[in-house]
Amino acid sequence: MKEEKRLITIKNTNGENMEAELITYLISEDNQTSYMVYSKGEKVGAEDDEIFYITRVVNKGNIVEMYPIEDDNEWQVVQKLLKKIANA
Repeated sequence: MKEEKRLITIKNTNGENMEAELITYLISEDNQTSYMVYSKGEKVGAEDDEIFYITRVVNKGNIVEMYPIEDDNEWQVVQKLLKKIANA
């Protein structure tokens, strides 16, 4: 049975709405930070690999704000979380 796509609407910094597919949420081991993995349906390369985006998210009432991951230490945390679900 094929799983249905979970679609989300993202408002970019220009105020334009964009539809994306929510792949999964990741939560840090200390339960303090959440991350969202999503796809805009973009493909790249000879193998037609899908591009995935990962962003830190913060809930502010009814709005979920997205922040880039710019710190190498934070990227290591995210990679560790991804490895956990990849090996599950």
